Amino acid sequence: MLLWFLAGLALLVVGAELLVRGASRLAAAAGISPLVAGLTVVAFGTSAPELAVSASSSLAGRADVALGNVVGSNVFNVLLILGLSALITPLVVAREVIRREVPLMIALSAATYGFAFDGSIGRVEAALLMFGLAAYTTWIIRASRRELRDANEERPARAPTPRAWPRDAALVAVGLTLLVLGAQWLVDAAVIFARALEVSDAVVSLTIVAAGTSLPEAATSVVAAARGQRDIAVGNVVGSNLFNMLGVLGLAGVVAPNGLQVADAVLTVDLPVMLATAIACLPIFATGHVIDRWEGFVFLAYYCAYVVYLVLAATSHPALAGYASTMTTFVFPITALTFVVILVRARRRARGRATAES
Repeated sequence: MLLWFLAGLALLVVGAELLVRGASRLAAAAGISPLVAGLTVVAFGTSAPELAVSASSSLAGRADVALGNVVGSNVFNVLLILGLSALITPLVVAREVIRREVPLMIALSAATYGFAFDGSIGRVEAALLMFGLAAYTTWIIRASRRELRDANEERPARAPTPRAWPRDAALVAVGLTLLVLGAQWLVDAAVIFARALEVSDAVVSLTIVAAGTSLPEAATSVVAAARGQRDIAVGNVVGSNLFNMLGVLGLAGVVAPNGLQVADAVLTVDLPVMLATAIACLPIFATGHVIDRWEGFVFLAYYCAYVVYLVLAATSHPALAGYASTMTTFVFPITALTFVVILVRARRRARGRATAES
């Protein structure tokens, strides 16, 4: 079964790579900026494994896997992927991301928490999320083109050559096929692992499955950071989180026979953690528009702390109560205070520079 799991994971990674490559070439004619490409084409493509896993899990009646995969992937994307990328090189964050995408990510995280507060995410709520995906994609492409026109940087679109159309369309088709097959293998193996270890589906999906399906995002952002393509590194993570909540969760909720049932642990712990990580992005991104290495280290440390909590909770370890008390009493308040101080200092520096320039 381990080989089955690894084979499914490999198909997901290969399928996502083919899908992104083909979709990127087909979308190149639109003349969109690297940031918008990261927020849309790259982010949506690398989130295809989450889409395949959550949709297939919903159809199979495994709501814990479907919802846990989205929540776990969003936490993984921000804390581990951004943290690791920032350790490689400090990440410059575009002003557009701070003004548009980060507040939207926070709002959607809060909306998802609100939808789930009654213990389920119904089909109507899921349909609203899918509608939001279409509206967001249309809006960001139009906004990008308008900004390019204002900056006199717009270039005429160039259509792909006739020979490129079949090749790129084939890459997309093969990538989608591999994703669907790999997702099925991954979900089946993960459920068997959960039963063998006497761990709930929710915990497995929040850790193993979420990390596995987020590997395309991890590889893309880390490589982009190493090559200096920081807009893609940050845009991929933020765009993937938006797509996970709007597209993945929306589709999973629509195809689920009775909507998505929300486990108590996900409602009381994991969804608040997802919301907290989204909120944490705002002060970190806004301080000089850079994610420094030490801030990346903080993200990584929090992801490790989150995984430790999940393991302790799953095994009902005696240390769970003390661990949770330490995090809520000391670590979280100190971190929140640090973020506030950082944000206040950044604003004072910005005002000082503005005064000096005037």
